[in-house]
Amino acid sequence: MGGERCYDTPVKVYTRKGDDGGTGLADGTRVSKANARVEAYGTVDELNSVLGMLLAESLPARAREPLERVQSILFEIGAFLANPKGGYPLAPAVAEPGWLEGWMDAMEADLEPLRNFVLPAGSRPACLAHQARTVCRRAERRVVAAQHEGEGVGSVIPLLNRLSDSLFMLARWLNRQAGVPEVIWQGQR
Repeated sequence: MGGERCYDTPVKVYTRKGDDGGTGLADGTRVSKANARVEAYGTVDELNSVLGMLLAESLPARAREPLERVQSILFEIGAFLANPKGGYPLAPAVAEPGWLEGWMDAMEADLEPLRNFVLPAGSRPACLAHQARTVCRRAERRVVAAQHEGEGVGSVIPLLNRLSDSLFMLARWLNRQAGVPEVIWQGQR
């Protein structure tokens, strides 16, 4: 990871610079708060916040440790997305998301094979994992939109794709750990 960033002087939380609907990117460029890049890193930040809510729950170490790693990686992705000139290089864990596949495989080994659609329900931690999954999918769509606008951010798409799958698997696994049955989608009758 990139390590801590320290400032010589305290950072002011409010600057009033965004009152006109604009914001500054990491390189000092001013853009609209509706800019595709800003939408992308804002949604990644939202995902990180939802994961923080999940981490506030009592979780097994097999869930907690990977999620803490994911939070750090998402912060790295946010820094990357906020810098249009490539001044913030991505950590290897972003470029090579295979470790998420290993985490999914380990959780899947504890589960019955998936044969039906399941509703986002069950224990509170599982529901938060489902919420994180849906925000992750939105973050992925926002990054894809920025990539389509020529922003050069496509390198984070595979990680976000794997992460949303991991969060789905985590929701199932957390329900299993809590002894809460999955809610199978029955459809309309």
